[in-house]
Amino acid sequence: MNRRAFSVGRMPGFAFIAMLTFVFLYVPILTLIVYSFNEAPSMATWQGFSLRWYEAALSNRTVQDVSIRSLIIAVSAASAASIVSTMAALATTRSRNFPGQTMIYALINQPLMVPEIVTGVSLLIFFAMIKVQTGYQGLGYLIAAHTAFCIPFAYLPIRARLETMDLSLERAAADLYAAPLQVFRHVTLPLLLPGILAGFMLSFVVSLDAVVITEFVKSAGQDTLSTYMLGQIRRVTTPEMNAIATLFILLSLVAVTIFFLLSRKRG
Repeated sequence: MNRRAFSVGRMPGFAFIAMLTFVFLYVPILTLIVYSFNEAPSMATWQGFSLRWYEAALSNRTVQDVSIRSLIIAVSAASAASIVSTMAALATTRSRNFPGQTMIYALINQPLMVPEIVTGVSLLIFFAMIKVQTGYQGLGYLIAAHTAFCIPFAYLPIRARLETMDLSLERAAADLYAAPLQVFRHVTLPLLLPGILAGFMLSFVVSLDAVVITEFVKSAGQDTLSTYMLGQIRRVTTPEMNAIATLFILLSLVAVTIFFLLSRKRG
């Protein structure tokens, strides 16, 4: 008796649930994008097509400042998190099993298991002691906080990539008397690059979206785009916020497209 292989797509109601999921995921985003072109200042009443809110957002000096600050923090934190995560992934996948390895894995992923507000409060207390001793009030605290929070998001795709890589190429390079650094530079790193790019992109997006940690760590005048938008929504809500969000959705799509093209080219 021939039995067909199990397929979730043939289960009753699968298509309906899948469509409902897509509706809940994307209809709010599409609504936001549509109403960013609304002529009216209302967020709920459509009065015609207009680009006035994009013009207002792009000419708003405060929006420019917080956007640049957010990009600086996100790029710095994502870069640092990707470097640290790459070294951690190599240490936990390219070495013999040792006592405490599971604990190290748990510690690296600790920000994923602990509520974000707990991480924010702990960083606030830690950085407050440093501020008292040094008097430094710069963006370094935000970059360090975002890096600590982004490390597990970069670590997971990098480790997953390492675990699926074929070790025969690295062993062949070692058999040909290549030094460990040469093996890493010419063999491991090129094969690992898609995982590093995925970790960087994920960290970049997480950093842009980190509201709770930023609220606890930032000093006066250090608003990021996410905290600025939160503050504006508390005061008055206009389609300008929709326009800003739409621009960052476009930025995310561009980043995803670039990553896809680079990954396909390397493949």
